[in-house]
Amino acid sequence: MTSTIAVIGKSGSGKTTIVRALQNTIKDFFPEKSILLIDNDLSQELAQRFNLAINNTVYGIRSGKHEYNTGIPKKMTKQEYVEWALEDILTEIDDNTEILVSHLVASKDCICPITKIMNEALVKLIDRYDFVIFDCEYDLKYLTQLVDYPIDTTLLVTKPDSKSILLASKIYESNKKYAAAGQFSIILNQLKNGQENIIQEASKAYSLDILGVIQKYDDAADNNKVNYEATEIMKNLYSRLNLPQNIQFKRA
Repeated sequence: MTSTIAVIGKSGSGKTTIVRALQNTIKDFFPEKSILLIDNDLSQELAQRFNLAINNTVYGIRSGKHEYNTGIPKKMTKQEYVEWALEDILTEIDDNTEILVSHLVASKDCICPITKIMNEALVKLIDRYDFVIFDCEYDLKYLTQLVDYPIDTTLLVTKPDSKSILLASKIYESNKKYAAAGQFSIILNQLKNGQENIIQEASKAYSLDILGVIQKYDDAADNNKVNYEATEIMKNLYSRLNLPQNIQFKRA
């Protein structure tokens, strides 16, 4: 059974850092499990974090602009063709992790045949993995336009200042209907010393479920340090997520 996590938030909030921390946590806790990362953010920052310049996307398949890595097999149905094309654009990150980049998606109101075919192909693909992590735009609606699949846990990432938290509260309210069947929590990212009282204030003012806090890093330019510290915090928060808890550990 596939466990799904969506990470949303305003651009620059630290979503991609949280996605990487989740990926690292799952790899450490469940070393034998497979992970699919889906870059559903228009900036494609997640792929860039892995130093990947990915040009072949789900949008490329939809629009007919995809450049295939292999020859196209003959005598396939449209459904078989789309499923085959998705396999062609998967990029391996390590032994148990692959990434798929979405780019532009279709409107939910689009009734063109490719929309239904693509949704069915993506559902079939997602079902193959143990964990799927979506790096999303600030609105879950954009994810539902890519694929209709239940989300077990949604994490809304926000910076801990009044303006950002106000925006997060609006995103939280507008996205409740898309996350109604699963967990929906907030992560405050880049909390500075002296801002601790903002947690209680945010919870009280906006009724936000704040899952946890990530402190501002001393050297935010050091990506390895940022990823390490964020991962250690995510490991401590993992028990509070609506995800499998029968944790294993990597063998030394």
